[in-house]
Amino acid sequence: MAFPVDLRRCQILGLAGTAFLAAGGETAGALPVRELLSPSSPHAALGLVGAYFGVVLLIAAWALLGRLVRGSAPPSPRALLTVLVIWAAPLLLAPPLFSRDVYSYLAQGAMVDAHMDVYAHGPARLGGPLAAEVAPLWQHTGAPYGPVFLGVASALSGLTRGELPAGLFGMRVVALLGVALMAAALPRLARHSGADPAAALWLGALNPLVLLHLVAGAHNDAVMLGLLGVGLVAALGRWPVLGAVLVTLAALVKAPAVLGLAAVVVLQVRAGRDRVGAVVVTAAAAAVTTVAATAVAGTGYGWIGALNTPVSPQNWALTSLLGRATGSLLEHLGSDLAPLAVPAWHAFGIVAAVVAVLVIWLRLGPRPVYALGLSLAAVAAFGPAIRPWYALWGLFLIAAAAPSGSVRHRVAAVTGVLALATLPSGGPADTGQLVLAVAGGVLAVIVLWQAHQAELAPMAGRTA
Repeated sequence: MAFPVDLRRCQILGLAGTAFLAAGGETAGALPVRELLSPSSPHAALGLVGAYFGVVLLIAAWALLGRLVRGSAPPSPRALLTVLVIWAAPLLLAPPLFSRDVYSYLAQGAMVDAHMDVYAHGPARLGGPLAAEVAPLWQHTGAPYGPVFLGVASALSGLTRGELPAGLFGMRVVALLGVALMAAALPRLARHSGADPAAALWLGALNPLVLLHLVAGAHNDAVMLGLLGVGLVAALGRWPVLGAVLVTLAALVKAPAVLGLAAVVVLQVRAGRDRVGAVVVTAAAAAVTTVAATAVAGTGYGWIGALNTPVSPQNWALTSLLGRATGSLLEHLGSDLAPLAVPAWHAFGIVAAVVAVLVIWLRLGPRPVYALGLSLAAVAAFGPAIRPWYALWGLFLIAAAAPSGSVRHRVAAVTGVLALATLPSGGPADTGQLVLAVAGGVLAVIVLWQAHQAELAPMAGRTA
C-alpha cells in the first residue's frame, strides 16, 4: 500500500527537518571561535545527533515532494516556492552550518573596505576578531573570488562595522537573494527547454543541497548561480546584451560561470543573429562589464592570478584522491617523482575538463542550457577541489533542462548522498562524530518508519 503524500505533509516534515538542523547547529554548527564546544561535550554530541536527524527528515520530505511533483496533480510553481520559504525559514537565524567559508567572506570584505590587497594577502594581514574566525589553512591565502562578490562583502562590512552577528546575518541575506534569483529563473529556463517547471523547481531550488549549503552555509555560489540564471533568462528574450552583462557579473563572483557566455552566444545565434556578431556583442559586453565592476569594487585584477588558490591537502576531489594515491605508491617504490603526482593529476583533470566541455558543446550545442549544466558539472567533477555545494553548479541548470526523468532521478540520488557528506561544523570527522551522525540519521529513519506504519494501520483496518 502506498504511503499517502500531500503538500501539507511535505511542508511540515521539511520544516521539522530544518528546525532540528537549526537547533542542532546551535551547539554543533560552524560556530564563532569563542562559542565552539569540544566535539566530545554532551551538548555538542546532542547537537550533532539533532542536526543529522533534521537532515534526514529534510531529505525524506524532499523525496516525498518529488513523488507529488511527478504525480497526477502536481503542485504549482507558486506552491513550491511557498514550500521553499517555509523550509528555509528556520535557517535564517541559525549559526553557519557545514562550512566556515562565511567567516572568510566577512574578513575579505573587511580587507577590501580597509583598502588592503585581498588577492595578495590572506585574512591574517587584517588581524582582529574577524581574521581569528577564519580556518588556519586559509589565514594566509588570497581570495579566489571576483570583484563583484568582494564589492558586496566590502559594502556589507561597512554597513555592519565589523560586527560578527550582523555580518553573518547579512551574508545569509545575500545568499537568500541569490537563491531567490535561482528560483525565479528556473521555471522560465524549464519552459524554454521543454521541461516541467515544477520538476525544475523541485530539483534545482528545493534541493537539500541548496538549503544546507547555500542557505544554511551562506555560500556565494548562490549569488553566482542566481545571476547566471537570470542572465540566461534575459538572453532567451530580447536582451542578449543584458544577458551577457549578468552572466559576466556571475563570473565575477566565481569564475566557472564564465562558461555561461557560450550559452548567451548560442541563444543569440538561434534567435537569428549571425555567429560573428553574437560573439562580438557578447565579448564586448563582457569586457565592459569586467572593467566597470572591477573599477567600482576597487580590487584590481589580482583575482585572475588568485584563481590558482591552493586546495586542502585532504580534499576528496577525484584528481586529488588519485594524486595522493599515486604519490603514496611512488614513495613506496622509492621514486623521486612522488611530489609531482598531485600536480600532475590536477593538470590532467584540467585537460579532461576542457575536453569534456568541448565534447558536450559539440554534441549538445543546440540545447545551450543543458550543455552549460553538463559543462559546469564536468568542471566541478574534474577540478582540483570539490565540495558538496559545487555539485549545484551543474545541477541547477540540469534541473531546468534535463531531457528525461531518468537524468533527474540519477541527479537526485547523488544529491541524497552529498547532503550527508559534511558535518555541521564543516570540519573533519573523527570516529565518535561519525557514530553520532549515523545515530541521528538512523533515529530519523526509525521515526519516519513508525509514522509510516501509523498511517497504514487505519487503512488496513478499513479494508479488513
